[in-house]
Amino acid sequence: PVRMTPGPREATARRTLRKREVEMADCKVLLVDDEVEFVDVLADRLEARGLSVVKTHNGREALDAAEGTVFDAIVLDMAMPGMDGIETLEGLLEINPDLQVILLTGQATLEQAATAIRIGALDLLEKPADLDNLVSKIEMAATRRWALEEKRIEEKVAETVRKKGW
Repeated sequence: PVRMTPGPREATARRTLRKREVEMADCKVLLVDDEVEFVDVLADRLEARGLSVVKTHNGREALDAAEGTVFDAIVLDMAMPGMDGIETLEGLLEINPDLQVILLTGQATLEQAATAIRIGALDLLEKPADLDNLVSKIEMAATRRWALEEKRIEEKVAETVRKKGW
């Protein structure tokens, strides 16, 4: 058999794939749902795909976790006792407006979905969410968060250059 040396396009595709794997391995996800068994199973499935997962079971725990850690994506249940998903979403975005939150729901109304998106949720998925779709949304969230972080760094550098007169 003839062995062909990969061309530049194939090499670039391999580098892109490796870079994506590294990025997803570095991706930190916060799960927030009062259904403990659901959180455990979802965490296991996401970790099997290489994601780093922190589990919480109510809004207060989620806010506490977000105070001390930067998450690339937050997967948040809409219907929880006490602080519901909307209240938790608002609190999370007060802590860090760049947080990328994906809401999960079994019974959201169109009005609740519109409210969540207006407040700043990245997306709203129905339970049970298809795992591939959820992972795709998490990847999108991580990419958006990284882009926002990169933009902030560039703005700081530009401000420093401007102040120094370089």
